[in-house]
Amino acid sequence: MTQQLTHEEARRQAKVIVDQMTIDEKIGQIKYEAPAIERLNIPEYNYWNEALHGVARAGVATVFPQAIGLAATFDDQLINDIADVIGTEGRAKYNEFTKHEDRDIYKGLTFWSPNVNIFRDPRWGRGHETYGEDPFLTSKFGVAFIKGLQGQAKYLKLAATAKHFAVHSGPEGLRHGFDAVVSDKDLYETYLPAFKAAVEEADVENIMTAYNAVDGVPASVSEMLLRDILHDKWSFEGHVVSDYMAPEDVHENHKYTQDAAETMGLAIKAGLNLVAGHIEQSLHEALDRGLVTEEEITNAVFHFMQPVSV
Repeated sequence: MTQQLTHEEARRQAKVIVDQMTIDEKIGQIKYEAPAIERLNIPEYNYWNEALHGVARAGVATVFPQAIGLAATFDDQLINDIADVIGTEGRAKYNEFTKHEDRDIYKGLTFWSPNVNIFRDPRWGRGHETYGEDPFLTSKFGVAFIKGLQGQAKYLKLAATAKHFAVHSGPEGLRHGFDAVVSDKDLYETYLPAFKAAVEEADVENIMTAYNAVDGVPASVSEMLLRDILHDKWSFEGHVVSDYMAPEDVHENHKYTQDAAETMGLAIKAGLNLVAGHIEQSLHEALDRGLVTEEEITNAVFHFMQPVSV
């Protein structure tokens, strides 16, 4: 109950803040390298941080075995304990960095971990980041890791991310234009259970979209994945971020849209909130062309302004 009240407080505060932003400021915040808004006392913030098996790229930290090795333990309590250590170190580093106004990449509280993709194709180069090929084990370990990172106290220790949504395990060289054609049975029994568990059992704050398409639609603009499944079926309340430059892939590699403005319009409508990439400013053109509304942009910003007490 306490955590629910805290979430409600955060949502109210986020609405007050976002309602004061201009459209330029809102669009600026949609990029992972979010600039400061001094008049609203909002510091700059970089959403990109990593912690798959220890706090990464931010100085000295405890390093644990890679995820595929941890999976061999079949011990979800151990995974929770490891993630608890990582979360404590991540919060401590953030506290120290911000004392010195150091808000660079790998210094924030939003960690893009864990990777709960199913590893069944050896041509994918990041299988070692996963817990292997079994949906049940991956679901159990994903939940344990997320709970350890985020903590179980009144406030989130930090924000975890379940990635890459979804069916992201194809050939490495084709990942920016790959179309994962999957049956409903395999989608719901193999590739979605770990994400569903992350949302419904671990209350994960963040979901990251995949580079690939799923049945012809790039993941970052997929209404089926983001709106119908994630938000409507699973009642996800956190925010959705793209993989790095995945929105650019929509028009450059998948050829699904004509240009960046069309991509961003579809992405925001589908349920993408935050862009890890460099085309968020195309929302100005998308707005002018009627491809998206200011209300939809406002709603996107609201979803990622609320999660972590910083």
